[in-house]
Amino acid sequence: MRRGAIGAMLAAMTAIAIYSAKGGVGKTTLAVNLAWASAVRSSRRTLLWDLDAQAAASFILATKAAKASAREVIERALDPDAAIVPTAIPRLDLLTADASIRGLDALFASLDKKKRLRRLMADLARRYDRILLDCPPGLGDTSDQVIRAANLIVMPIIPSTLSRRAYEEVRAHLGHQHKGVTPILPVFSMADRRRSAHRAAIAADPDWPVIPMASAAEEMADRHAAIGAYAPRSPVAVAVTQLWTAIERRLTR
Repeated sequence: MRRGAIGAMLAAMTAIAIYSAKGGVGKTTLAVNLAWASAVRSSRRTLLWDLDAQAAASFILATKAAKASAREVIERALDPDAAIVPTAIPRLDLLTADASIRGLDALFASLDKKKRLRRLMADLARRYDRILLDCPPGLGDTSDQVIRAANLIVMPIIPSTLSRRAYEEVRAHLGHQHKGVTPILPVFSMADRRRSAHRAAIAADPDWPVIPMASAAEEMADRHAAIGAYAPRSPVAVAVTQLWTAIERRLTR
């Protein structure tokens, strides 16, 4: 497929990467709930692409097993349909992850195709309005692929000094390696205002969206559902809806 054709297809679709250099920051929780908001609140044809070998998003949302491994889709540029499964949510499909992509950085490096992910997504642009990427943590070949493919990076950050440092590292990497072309939206995640450190971090960046710590998030794996489906009035569900509304407004300017 020619470069111009890829660009035209991607222009009709928006890719949003939920990414963090650190693990344990509520990334998958945010990815699943933003995908739900895209499909339900905005009625968008939405695909959640699980790129994390832990496959937490796949465990929560998949309704059946995929016909192909996640590695085959990336390694062989296989038709992504072979790894896409429906979810119980109207307008939301899932491109599943599994243990085959545990060495995803090494796989992308061995392929030596810097825009493989972007090209795969061009094939999906015919069917989806929004593609959300649940990315593995770390800075490497996978993050570089994601940065080249995404229109927006949503970066969950626990309100702490170390998480803020990780955010600055990603910003510096973008500026150095990618000329800062992909915008980053930092989001305070798992925020607990009872903690003085969290309150201080939030006060220092009052314009960043805040997703509160919530016990409702712990039920997602048992219920196999997004929080908005079973606790729509909870503070975390309301916060995610507000965040998604802000993202949509930003993308449709």
